[in-house]
Amino acid sequence: SALALELATWGSDALRFPDAPPSGALAAGRDLLARLGALESDRPTALGRRMLALGSAPRLAAMLLAVEGDEQALACDLAALLEARDPLRERSDDLGARWRALAAFRQRRHSGPTGALAAIDQAARHWRQRLRCQHTPPASVPGHLIGDVLVHAFPDRIARQHPDDPRRYQLANGRSARLFDDSALYGEPWIVASELRFESGDARVLRAAPMDEARLRRDFPERFVDTDSVRWDSTARALVARRERRFDAIVLDSRPIGRPDPERAADALTQAVRELGLDALPWTEPLRQWRERVRCLRDWLPDLGLSDLDLPDLADPALLAGLDHWLRPVLVGKTRLDALTADELAEVLRGGLDWRLRRRIDALAPERLDVPSGRSHAVVYQCGSAPVLAVKLQELFGLAETPRIADGRVPVLLHLLSPAGRPLAVTQDLRSFWSTVYPDVRKEMKGRYPKHPWPEDPWTATASHRAKPRGT
Repeated sequence: SALALELATWGSDALRFPDAPPSGALAAGRDLLARLGALESDRPTALGRRMLALGSAPRLAAMLLAVEGDEQALACDLAALLEARDPLRERSDDLGARWRALAAFRQRRHSGPTGALAAIDQAARHWRQRLRCQHTPPASVPGHLIGDVLVHAFPDRIARQHPDDPRRYQLANGRSARLFDDSALYGEPWIVASELRFESGDARVLRAAPMDEARLRRDFPERFVDTDSVRWDSTARALVARRERRFDAIVLDSRPIGRPDPERAADALTQAVRELGLDALPWTEPLRQWRERVRCLRDWLPDLGLSDLDLPDLADPALLAGLDHWLRPVLVGKTRLDALTADELAEVLRGGLDWRLRRRIDALAPERLDVPSGRSHAVVYQCGSAPVLAVKLQELFGLAETPRIADGRVPVLLHLLSPAGRPLAVTQDLRSFWSTVYPDVRKEMKGRYPKHPWPEDPWTATASHRAKPRGT
């Protein structure tokens, strides 16, 4: 954050470094500086310039400049403590214990080693001189005053005790932290942490001080806000709408509200689809097949020379990336995903295509194909595979060539079925099947299905979906 402040002050954030600082670290530094009041719109504020002139770490500078009088003298003590090695032998997460040791040293009442405390006392004196602070360090302070001053250095680490777990705290930055089992801070409703150890789950509080909520409201009134929260409940498969009182990311109070704001509800439902996937939408099989027909045509365009077709990209990644554009508008006014009907989903997907393009899709990738028996059968499409036409073998007698779609350019994959609808063969070359495979199929199936025609010459036989007439 110190480098980020210098770069912002000198306007040199585009400088090239031999070893450039990580962009993520610089961004985090700018965020912290904005919280400290040192940056606004990535430009230094008057406070930011004063902080830079002070020549200390930005957190400490913000604290030293935020308070006056006796509190500034206390801030000098805290800055010296935070910069120094720990003066206590025993482990304690209470920063106040270290300040009390410093106060005892000044009154010659400290019984332990004094070398570290003497250095801290001298550093605090140096800070008072730098700031021209005429106030002497206090001999004692109210219980929460150390934390009340410390918040100006660590505004992102203000933390409130979790209502269901007294050792767990929610931080203002959205993370959570946990006290040690033997913590001296146990039971404090509000703390501010000067040192945390970040772990995979909750951070661990290494050093902190209790603070006063009333003082927090006085010093940072703008950070207490009322917001309406609308989120997706995956268990109920519905939206949960609540009015929340927050301090930054800390939820202080939460109450259910009636019908949520339609725009927020649409945002939450859209995010739900983003998380759950497209299968959460009310697809019908005809709509799934229409989507696959379009995807297949789009996939075949380069080989078919159909450059005039302006087909939308309906693959999963494209649809998910464009949810805000094509899905969100139709979700406005809904509070449940199942309120979206299949007809609405079909219309929103097809709505962007004019009638000429829709007719062209139907012509190039038809839903059904007529066969010699006089019946029509559904073509099953799946992008990346040949379109499948499943039909009983007897319905294709007399047909020499494999049926084709896309202006005759794409042969279907025939799934030839027995009279009972069981698979007999799969082919894209019907002519070869009649010549080489059918004789063996006829020999095997004729006895199994004697009521159905199995002519020796399939080329000239009459196609039919019915059994043979009685007596034949």
